[in-house]
Amino acid sequence: MPLFITYVSYSHSGVKGLVDKPTDRSGAVKAAIEKAGGKLTALYHTTGSNDAVLVSEFADGSDAVAVGMAATASGAVSKIETVCPWTPSEFKGIAQKAAKVAGFTPCPAND
Repeated sequence: MPLFITYVSYSHSGVKGLVDKPTDRSGAVKAAIEKAGGKLTALYHTTGSNDAVLVSEFADGSDAVAVGMAATASGAVSKIETVCPWTPSEFKGIAQKAAKVAGFTPCPAND
C-alpha cells in the first residue's frame, strides 16, 4: 500500500486537552486510521511548526485525507497536511517522466 506522511498541528483546545489530562493518543489515532482501511506505521510528536508527524499506509490517498478531515472536524487539530513520499528509485522514475515532458511551452500571453 502507498505510504503517506501527515503533519499535524493541534488547535488551542487540543493542546488544552492534553495539558489538562495528559494521555497517549496513539491508540485513538491508530483506530481512526484502521477504521478508514489504513495502517499506522509511525507516530512522532515534534517541535516547531508541527506538533506531530504520522506515517501511514492507505490503498488510496482519499482515505488518508478523510482521516485528516475527521481529525480536524473534532476540533483538536488546527492544521493538517498529508503528502505522498517516494523512494529515490521511485523519484528517479518520476524525473524520467518529467524529462519526456521537458520542453513544454506555455501558452503565449494574450495581446
